[in-house]
Amino acid sequence: MACRAGHGGSEEPETVTLGERRVRVTEILDRWPGGDHHYFKVRGDDGARYILRRDFEILVWELEVYEAAEDERGTGQG
Repeated sequence: MACRAGHGGSEEPETVTLGERRVRVTEILDRWPGGDHHYFKVRGDDGARYILRRDFEILVWELEVYEAAEDERGTGQG
């Protein structure tokens, strides 16, 4: 996970590394606090949405949710 300084100096996700694949964060859709964690709902340059969790206690990022882009879900549209 690569980060940048965000609002108020806190870290915001910039790039997510998934195995050999790197996904650039193109948009932060939402963010919210949760105890010792901070959550970010983001859109990647692959069109997918991710919910990422930053653990302040052990200083790690975790992928909580992955939602494929619309055209990858087999909706038959587009």
